[in-house]
Amino acid sequence: MTSGFSHSSSVNKPCPHSKCQVFKHARYLKYIVTKLGEDWLFLVLLGFTMALISWSMDYASAKSLQAYKWMYVELKGNVPLQYLAWVTYPIILIVFSSLFCHLVAPQAIGSGIPELKTILRGVVLKEYLTLKAFVAKVIGLTASLGSGMPLGKEGPFVHIASICAAVLSRVLSIFTGVYENPYGYTDILTVGCAVGVGCCFGTPLGGVLFSIEVTSTYFAVRNYWRGYFAATFSAFIFRVLSVWNKDSVTITALFRTNFRMEFPFDLQELPAFAVIGISCGFLGAFFVYLNRQVVLFMRRPTALTRFLTKHRLIYPAVVTLIIATFTFPPGFGQFMAGELMPRECINSLFDNFTWTKIWRSASPPGLGRSAMWLHPHVSVFIILLLFFIMKFWMSAVSTTMPIPSGAFMPVFILGAAFGRLVGEIMATLFPNGILFDGIVYRILPGGYAVIGAAAMTGAVTHTVSTAVICFELTGQISHILPMMVAVILANMVAQGLQPSLYDSIIQVKKLPYLPELGFGHISKYNIFVEDIMVRKVKFLSPQSTYRELDLLLQSTTLKTFPLVDSKESMILLGSIERCELQAACDWWLSAERRVYNQGQGISSPGSKVSWECFTFIDEEEQEENKEKVRPKWIHRGAAHSIVCSVATVYHCDITTDATFDWPLQIKAWEEAEMDKPIDIDHIRIDPSPFQLVERTSLHKTHTLFSLLGLSHAYVTSIGKLVGVVALKEVSPCLFLFSYFRKHACLGEINLLWD
Repeated sequence: MTSGFSHSSSVNKPCPHSKCQVFKHARYLKYIVTKLGEDWLFLVLLGFTMALISWSMDYASAKSLQAYKWMYVELKGNVPLQYLAWVTYPIILIVFSSLFCHLVAPQAIGSGIPELKTILRGVVLKEYLTLKAFVAKVIGLTASLGSGMPLGKEGPFVHIASICAAVLSRVLSIFTGVYENPYGYTDILTVGCAVGVGCCFGTPLGGVLFSIEVTSTYFAVRNYWRGYFAATFSAFIFRVLSVWNKDSVTITALFRTNFRMEFPFDLQELPAFAVIGISCGFLGAFFVYLNRQVVLFMRRPTALTRFLTKHRLIYPAVVTLIIATFTFPPGFGQFMAGELMPRECINSLFDNFTWTKIWRSASPPGLGRSAMWLHPHVSVFIILLLFFIMKFWMSAVSTTMPIPSGAFMPVFILGAAFGRLVGEIMATLFPNGILFDGIVYRILPGGYAVIGAAAMTGAVTHTVSTAVICFELTGQISHILPMMVAVILANMVAQGLQPSLYDSIIQVKKLPYLPELGFGHISKYNIFVEDIMVRKVKFLSPQSTYRELDLLLQSTTLKTFPLVDSKESMILLGSIERCELQAACDWWLSAERRVYNQGQGISSPGSKVSWECFTFIDEEEQEENKEKVRPKWIHRGAAHSIVCSVATVYHCDITTDATFDWPLQIKAWEEAEMDKPIDIDHIRIDPSPFQLVERTSLHKTHTLFSLLGLSHAYVTSIGKLVGVVALKEVSPCLFLFSYFRKHACLGEINLLWD
């Protein structure tokens, strides 16, 4: 018995190390979960995912272009069938891209960078960072690139990477809540933009710098290492996949050049490089102007635009038909190298041959696709000039089609063609090269093409980092000095004539984004908030009644209302969101509260008398449907018991008592309740809304709005509310400032605002 008892007790006795083991497992699990939510894993996943998507899209579009060229070659000898295949193939892909995006996610249309600039500024754009937009953008962009039209992928890829970053952050928020912070969300999108450019061409350094210049007014340095880490990893995987697919022997630049390194250019060539920069500045500004005019023409309310809007597939089909017809190789395309696809154009424009020297002579070995630029009866200069002129308007028009497309690559090709033209002219003017220190160095037209590509893209996008992108694309840094000179001159000219392409699109779409203030000019410090603020402010006070609140909600669309202590003193106490006021107002007149008050505590079972029990439609839906004066409010679980509760209160059978006039009693009760003051104690109030003083300068206001992502700010004087300034007041003031700055009459701005 004793031994049996001892045996059973030893079996049931818990292990002394069991609690320790459980504790260790819990610590290990917590450690793993914490590590899974850290930045580096998020950046690795983002970089790898985007590299895989970029390579897959390039592979699919390359196969599509191969099929396109195969059909054309196989039908050689039958020109009508060749033309039919040459035109039909891109039309099918472009129409499919337009239709797919329209049905799945219209937000996927266009570049995406203008919208990203607006989102990073703090404005919420509905459905732009969803999985539907991601699918539509990827599939639509792949079809667009596979059509052979003059379209790019860099802008849309910034949008794709930002969506991928947003989706990944939601997934990783399961492990840690750091990604749910709105400020952390902005940092995530910033990194996504850098990865999008970096893995697009395998250019991490230029990609990070370009994303900063294009999307950010102010950049947080803490995101610098994140952007470089993710972009470098993504670019590395992107190039490794190319090696794995045997597209290249090793990891090299995408458009590798072989210019001489010992003496790439002579100082006497610097004036020619400066001419390229200045000319590209004017041409880039004209490109932005032409693109905007095409978009504005399509938005005008004419019979043609109404017809094209109703039948939205006709416009992209007609534009594709016209472009494909002009580039048909046996036709006009033979005079503008129409058979070359975009990447073939870049590779041939960057080659080391001087075309004017080999024209009408035997083709040297290794000429390759560059032979398409040599016509037996037409000069190389005419070919390059026709190519530039035709591709100029083709690129400006094709980027307005309702499909996912970017303008970086078409503009890059335009700049390369213009630079090549100048280079060939220089090679003709100096056929034996330039003599320096007893040695003759020949002109390299390919180097001029690289400089022209960087200068043109810099002029259109108003960025300097395009020079760095060109270094990484070509794998050579030999032309760093002339390239920087050309890019800076191009920016100087273009910024004085037109906004960047992305800012132009923001203006056309009327997105809430602040334009940049000009450098210098003391007048921007002499314009103050009191000159532009709205003085008639809609406000609430503890003495305001529910009737006044209801009238305020119905007569305005403001999302936030200031709260003052009284109408006489106007001391600002805080601000209240519209949704809070709407919920409080509807709860105050709700059927359940009425039944509860009139029935001395009788309420519907399982419900709680609180304004928080009410659901309401989204503000954005309310703004879209202007006919609805107030949103429809429905109490959760109370609608089915209202009639029964009313019958219980008034001790009658509503279904049989015809003399019961309860609607009039409800109306009288509501009228009495509407004249009561607002119950401020039960409404959530923001006690510290952003405030400015009357003498805050326009420059400081612009800085604060841009840096903090503000949509509005209250103007106070010793605590007294005197006005409000919002984005819609600051933006036109800045546009007027820019206009008068150019016309040297800055002093007239105050007169206009008065």
